Amino acid sequence: MRGHHVHATPRDTLAPVLRDVGAVVFDTDGVITDSARVHAAAWKTAFDAFLAANPPRDPAQRRPFDAQDDYLRYVDGKSRLDGATAFLRARGVDAPEETGRVVAAEKERLFTEGLRAHGVDAYPGTVRLVHALRRAGTPRAAASASRHAGELLERAGVLGLFDVLVDGGEAARMGLPGKPRPDLFLEAVRRLGVPAARAAVAEDALAGVEAGRRGGFALVIGVDRTAGAETRARLLRHGADIVVSDLGELVGQGEPK
Repeated sequence: MRGHHVHATPRDTLAPVLRDVGAVVFDTDGVITDSARVHAAAWKTAFDAFLAANPPRDPAQRRPFDAQDDYLRYVDGKSRLDGATAFLRARGVDAPEETGRVVAAEKERLFTEGLRAHGVDAYPGTVRLVHALRRAGTPRAAASASRHAGELLERAGVLGLFDVLVDGGEAARMGLPGKPRPDLFLEAVRRLGVPAARAAVAEDALAGVEAGRRGGFALVIGVDRTAGAETRARLLRHGADIVVSDLGELVGQGEPK
């Protein structure tokens, strides 16, 4: 009598937490592409110039924008205006929304300039995971508060790996509120035809993991490129089920470390 052989399937190449997931939504900046560094640098230049020209009354609030901590805390994952307003309000600036429009416009100019000068790349680990999901027949969406998402994915050569893209332009057209509200992610899974309760979200922003949790997603994956204990703890507090330093950890046998 011949022995029975169990044949591996494409789904077996995924970490166990992803094998029963019906779809995956990926944030763009910092998750698919390394564009978060370009965003952070543009915000720093714009905010530091504003603070130097308009120093807050409280000397403790005059310190420069921290491209890691302040970026994660106030602007990452949000629309430009929401991010600018949140940071300026934290620094005690009068009329933060009105001023925020000016700072956000300058940030946009700097970001576009930086993008043209340096370009962006897709993270190899993310690309490996997206290919593994495609082989397993799992639908994939890219979602971003940025209006540049399509251009970034195209430049990085990965736009064609996703079935759906919902970007900041689409969100504005549809009147979708920004993160931490889950509307952007819910629209992405709606287009994929999979309920949130069977889908996963991959996010590096605190507002993004909170949006995934609020949206009732089956799995919220936090991505911590800093690999720091503090950032990991924050992502977990805001709603991540698991945190990885690279999405490539979710390809292969066994649980992610």
